[in-house]
Amino acid sequence: MDRRSGSRFSLSITLTAFVEQNMKNLFMTRAIELSIENARSGRGGPFGAVVVKDNKVIAEGANQVTASNDPTAHAEVLAIRQACEKVGYFELKDCELYTSCEPCPMCLGAIYWARLDRVYFAGLAADASRVGFDDSAIYYEIARPHAQRTIPMIQMMREDALAAFRAWEEKSDKIPY
Repeated sequence: MDRRSGSRFSLSITLTAFVEQNMKNLFMTRAIELSIENARSGRGGPFGAVVVKDNKVIAEGANQVTASNDPTAHAEVLAIRQACEKVGYFELKDCELYTSCEPCPMCLGAIYWARLDRVYFAGLAADASRVGFDDSAIYYEIARPHAQRTIPMIQMMREDALAAFRAWEEKSDKIPY
């Protein structure tokens, strides 16, 4: 191998890495744009998210909690729902999520259930907390015993409820997830 072909190979790797990083920056820029537009519009909180597959945005979401009176209408959840509809499946393998802020506990759960490959986030939970979106109490509540939570969780009729799990176990044509 001569020096020049080695240099071309090195340049090719560097150029590829540069292009990939710029694509990631473009996706994150879009998530941040959605969050800013949303904050200014009054439709919801200052959060935006995009789902990317094969270097293409396949779904976008902006927080719609107050506009829809739906406390689950977070940017990440809306983008995940839209992406699943677009791919026609409940898993988003081979997809990445770009979100304007570190996901809250609910969104984190949705991310794991959707089986995204990777999540990129811009702001930290601490940044969101400073402007009134503090999730630390939720993490604290999860660790507490059911009956000691701020909203008590009272177990009842477990044996009756187990019938649904038995039915699921017995179902031969179920779609596991």
